[in-house]
Amino acid sequence: MNGTIQETNPIVYISRTESFSACHRLHSTQLSDEENKKIFGKCNNPNGHGHNYSVEVILRGPVDPVTGMVMNLTDLKKFMNMAIMDVMDHKNVDKDVPYFKNVISTAENIAVFIWKSLSKHLEPGLLYEVKVHETGKNVAFYRGEYV
Repeated sequence: MNGTIQETNPIVYISRTESFSACHRLHSTQLSDEENKKIFGKCNNPNGHGHNYSVEVILRGPVDPVTGMVMNLTDLKKFMNMAIMDVMDHKNVDKDVPYFKNVISTAENIAVFIWKSLSKHLEPGLLYEVKVHETGKNVAFYRGEYV
């Protein structure tokens, strides 16, 4: 190769962002009411509380030499609507999304849920990261990793 870098299909990261509104309650059935109040504070309100979430989905893959795309963003939009918007927008996450029946609806767990839901629609290895902005200051990132 004479010290030169051989360029074939470049790897590019692309992202799409959607926003949805939903309510939830941070509450663990494994803790007492007193412990829940101590840990989750006002987010443990029995009637829940709401957020205007922003979700950024980042894909990573080679640029197709024919289309010039990692993925058609129109398809990504469709998949995000099916996996996120249709399921979570204007919903009570704890009551309307079966996944959260026994899972605390923290931003972290919402990111994992979105990853799992979206993965069903994408080619393996294409999904790189899911970012859930619960507020302007609180963000959870998930990249499909487990301990």
